[in-house]
Amino acid sequence: MADNTNNNLRIRVERNPPESKLSELNIKCWPKWGCSPGKYQLKFDAEETCYLVKGKVRAYPKGSSEYVEFGAGDLVVIPKGLSCTWDVSVAVDKYYKFESSSPPPQASSSSSSQ
Repeated sequence: MADNTNNNLRIRVERNPPESKLSELNIKCWPKWGCSPGKYQLKFDAEETCYLVKGKVRAYPKGSSEYVEFGAGDLVVIPKGLSCTWDVSVAVDKYYKFESSSPPPQASSSSSSQ
């Protein structure tokens, strides 16, 4: 797993947050997004907070062979400005929210779905 202590563009993962926190964030009112297994090049133009209902992802920051792994039940915060590759081994279904009105990140693979 990536050692991100000296990198301010790090992905933060909270494993199995309590239901009270999910309710407080009103996650079930957020839009949903999903994708099938595959590799996706993503650039985040705004900070994204997402909660994975299902799936398994290894996110490789651009230019690094290290990764951050997250999956079903994880609350994930992806910083603004991060470019990374998502290696999706199990199809993803997630709720997401951006900190600005920016559109969702654009995947360069044509097999993504929204």
